[in-house]
Amino acid sequence: METPAKIEGTAAPGRNNRAFEFLRDIPKQLLIAGKWAPAQAGGTFHTINPATEEVLTTVAEGDARDVDAAVKAAREAFENGPWSHITPHQRAKYLLKIAELVQKHADELAHVITLDNGKPISEARNEVARTAEVFIYYAGWTTKICGETNPSDPSLFNYTLREPLGVCGQIIPWNGPLSMVAWKVAPALACGNTVVLKPAEQTPLPALAFGKLTLEAGLPAGVVNIITGFGPTAGAAIARHRDIDKVAFTGSTSVGREILQAAASNLKRVSLELGGKSPNIIFDDANLELAVAGSAMGIFRNQGQVCCAGSRIFIQQKIYDEFAERLTQVASGITLGDPLQPGTTMGPLVSDEQYERVLGYLNVGQQEGACVRAGGERGPQSRGYFVAPTVFADVKSDMRIAREEIFGPVASLIPFRDETDAVLQANDTIYGLAAAVWTRNVNRALALARRLRAGTVWINCYGILDPISPFGGYKQSGFGRELGKDSIELYTQPKSVFIKFQK
Repeated sequence: METPAKIEGTAAPGRNNRAFEFLRDIPKQLLIAGKWAPAQAGGTFHTINPATEEVLTTVAEGDARDVDAAVKAAREAFENGPWSHITPHQRAKYLLKIAELVQKHADELAHVITLDNGKPISEARNEVARTAEVFIYYAGWTTKICGETNPSDPSLFNYTLREPLGVCGQIIPWNGPLSMVAWKVAPALACGNTVVLKPAEQTPLPALAFGKLTLEAGLPAGVVNIITGFGPTAGAAIARHRDIDKVAFTGSTSVGREILQAAASNLKRVSLELGGKSPNIIFDDANLELAVAGSAMGIFRNQGQVCCAGSRIFIQQKIYDEFAERLTQVASGITLGDPLQPGTTMGPLVSDEQYERVLGYLNVGQQEGACVRAGGERGPQSRGYFVAPTVFADVKSDMRIAREEIFGPVASLIPFRDETDAVLQANDTIYGLAAAVWTRNVNRALALARRLRAGTVWINCYGILDPISPFGGYKQSGFGRELGKDSIELYTQPKSVFIKFQK
């Protein structure tokens, strides 16, 4: 296992050394049945600081055998362990305790996210806060998962129960390495399920830190199991495992298809939150200052590594040039650099693979004839996976940069004539995760909210999420809804009971 020297060497005067000690003390093994253990095959892999390209530490590389052990532990906890016998009130207390510990270690967790993922520390702190909010929200649901009493024949009493599914396999992405833990784990536990969680191999540390907190919270052994490893091995083993009752996945559409096929082995429940190419529509009556600021946030937050990023910006012809100029100024003013520094507003991409992917699309955009108004190149840093925030103008809807998910800080500006043109172009995509409309015309806003084929529509804002409101996609952006009461549907199943009265 990697020595702590690598981690300690990352600290510097003026930084939070307590956070680096917290990182150093995170177990780097697999969490199975309430205990930390090495991978059965003995494999390990490095996790890299994307800002420096240095090794942060080394973690266990789990595979199918470790997944099987985790599933057995989760099954035991669900069928025979204390988890199957505790009251909803007790489940709520566990979720609230986890939220309390997340809040207690908020700064340390934010540093872990930034070091492993590369997002600016301010964004990482927001992610930690949202993580706690989700656990608090679902703690409130444990006592409100109810069945119904149905009208029936007078000689019968008919009612329904809403019961947990069982063992849930959960595979999360690297762009929200702690918030995605909450989106998956909190509703599953609230409903009484047990979990086998696989974090992305690029960002395993926030999930391992979370695992440490679950033990501190006193969560019974086997309720949450964490397997670090790679998609084709550990992830595939979860998708096809015959004793997993449900699999939840957030990631690319291509991998989502593979998971759906593998899940057919035992017809397990599946929910998929996949890719996006979200339209962000600016009408000529919009508040331009707010629209520019919101659009910049919508595409440049988290280095554009957001499934619902507003990467296709449609601007009405009358204001196209002015909007393009203003957005270019904002992009050029972004501070690209060390994500741990408070003044940094954009950090590196998460990995070398993602870095090369985005650079490739920058070349594609220029070859297709789009005009680079800002960026269009790698960052000036001598090391790290930095890409300059990029604005492409004169983009046509049939260009690859307007059709394929780049997952980087790349905005494509596309003109439109009127409402009909805007809707036709916006819906001309295989995706349907999110959309936004900027206008002062209330009738127009409400009409487009209905006409846009997307799971979330923002009006005069971008990227707002709340644990109370469902999130998910249309078309090839997946199916199933996370957050809100809809997650309760994802992690429970109804049972009908008939009682015949005896004389």
